[in-house]
Amino acid sequence: MEKIKKMLKSVRVRLFFTISSVIILIIAFLVIVNNFVFGTFYTYKKRAALKTVYNVVNDYYNNNEEKENIENELEKLAIKNGFDILIRNNNENVNVYTSTKDFLSAVGQLNEMANKIEINSGSIIEEGDSFTIKEIKSRKNEITYIMLYGKLDNGYSLYVRIPITSIQESVKISNNFLYLIAGFTILIAAVMVSFITRKFTEPIEELNDIAQKMSKLDFSKKYRIKNTDDEINNLGKSINKMSDTLEKTIKQLTNTNIELEKDIEEKSKIDEMRKSFISDVSHELKTPIALIQGYSEGLVENINTDDENRKFYAEVILDESNKMDKLVKQLLDLMKLEYGKRDFNNMEFNIVELEKEVLRKTKMMLEDKNIEVEFNENEEINIFADDFYIEQVLMNYVTNAIKNNKEIKGKKKIKIINDVDVEKNKVRVRVFNTGDSISDENIVRIWNRFYKADSSRNREDGGTGIGLSIVKAIMNNYNNDYGVCNKENGVEFYFDLDLRL
Repeated sequence: MEKIKKMLKSVRVRLFFTISSVIILIIAFLVIVNNFVFGTFYTYKKRAALKTVYNVVNDYYNNNEEKENIENELEKLAIKNGFDILIRNNNENVNVYTSTKDFLSAVGQLNEMANKIEINSGSIIEEGDSFTIKEIKSRKNEITYIMLYGKLDNGYSLYVRIPITSIQESVKISNNFLYLIAGFTILIAAVMVSFITRKFTEPIEELNDIAQKMSKLDFSKKYRIKNTDDEINNLGKSINKMSDTLEKTIKQLTNTNIELEKDIEEKSKIDEMRKSFISDVSHELKTPIALIQGYSEGLVENINTDDENRKFYAEVILDESNKMDKLVKQLLDLMKLEYGKRDFNNMEFNIVELEKEVLRKTKMMLEDKNIEVEFNENEEINIFADDFYIEQVLMNYVTNAIKNNKEIKGKKKIKIINDVDVEKNKVRVRVFNTGDSISDENIVRIWNRFYKADSSRNREDGGTGIGLSIVKAIMNNYNNDYGVCNKENGVEFYFDLDLRL
């Protein structure tokens, strides 16, 4: 049902019904005209023809034309116009001329003429000084005639008749012909409408399809411009231009919206980073500020008069100031790493050389704690990363391994192992130290900022509690794995790097 309703609303069907209605109205108008006007017009023309015959015949006799010439002319008039003509000399009771024997027998003798041709019956159409035109119907053959009868100037009686039954048949035939024409015209119109409307509706349907796609923000389809300069082609050009303009505008709006979202996100990140930084700094600086304040007051009030104690106070203040400076710098660096504000200067370098450098920098700490190092320094493993930040990761792992190293079975040991996976194009750097295992709870927490399993020891060793947080931030920027796991007799930290083969 919906399909039928949609079809009835289509341009093709509506145009077909419109054209068909116009054709039917035109045919109906012609039928009405044919029925009511054609008969009247025909009668008018025949009356005029009858009067013309009367005048011509009268002129013939007035001009004393020869009888033979007159009869020839009368015969021409009768044949040309389809008239029946009878001329009688009523004084001598003879027929001067008759065009047909039927008319003559119909008239009969003069004294029977009134009954036979019924000139006294019927309706008068027109009446002149010397003639009368009537419409009469013969009782003998049921034919209706228009008859003129009158007196010529020479005294003869003229009778001229023409049947009008034929005009009624003509009207009927004409109407039937018009009905037939209407049927054929509608049939032809259907074919023409189908062809013509297809020519016009196809581009309209194409434009409609383009407009629907545009409403869904799909600007991929364009109207195919033709080599014409009609309204539809111009509309297609306008649709294409509008599509391009809308697509460009929407892209600009989308890009602007993306930039705005980035700006908003950036602002939110900056606000979050600022709040986090202030919170972290406020929390972590309470202790060193309190120490500095206490020892500073002691110096001001001169609690200890000897130089050694004053020097100790000054050293504590300097040490805590250095720790505060280091903490603030590390926090700023961590914030930038976590919020994507730090650019990496990636380059190709040998990770083994970097590991050797880290061990060199921590040599005194290793010797101070009598820690044995296992490390294959003859390897060459080229990676692609920022050597500054990878050094920070290594330094955090190694210093943590040193700080948390304990003697197991009479040995203190640190191992640095590089496992190359060519298929994955990765190298896993593992740093092992002998010592106590880490609880499952702390394995997750140690990567959080300022988490310290042993805060007193960490302060003594100068730790800030954000070293592993920096490792986490750096590795997240590289989208590489990192972590820690308990091993037999110790703990192993690891991280992955991309190989440069």
